[in-house]
Amino acid sequence: MKRIFQLLIGLVGLFNVGMGVAFLLRPAEMAAKFFLTPHGSQGLASIRADFSAFFLVGGLFALLGAVRADPAPLRVPALLLSIALLGRTVSLVLDGVAATAFQPMLAEAVMILILVGGMQAFRRG
Repeated sequence: MKRIFQLLIGLVGLFNVGMGVAFLLRPAEMAAKFFLTPHGSQGLASIRADFSAFFLVGGLFALLGAVRADPAPLRVPALLLSIALLGRTVSLVLDGVAATAFQPMLAEAVMILILVGGMQAFRRG
C-alpha cells in the first residue's frame, strides 16, 4: 500500500509542480484558465509570484514526502489544498454557485484524500 501512495502522491506532486511552472512561465494564459484578469504588469507579477508559490511549494513538498515515504512533508500540500477548498466553499456560500465551481473542488478533495491516505500509510510503514 505504501508504494501505491508513493506513486499517487508523486503524481499529485508532479501535477502541482507543472501548474506552478506554467504560472511562472505563462501567467496570462494560466490566469485566464482560472478566470482571473491581471491588471497590467503588476497583476501579471502577482499571479506569477503567488500562484507559482502555491503550486510549486505544495508540489515539491508532496514529491519530498513521496520519495522519502515520510508523512511530515505531506502536511504542507494537504494544508494548502484544504485552505483552498475551504475558500471555494466559502465562495459558494457567499457568492453563489457557478457551473465551473465543482471541478476544481473535486480535484482538490481527491488530492487531499490521497495526501491524507499517504500520511496514514507512511506512518504504518
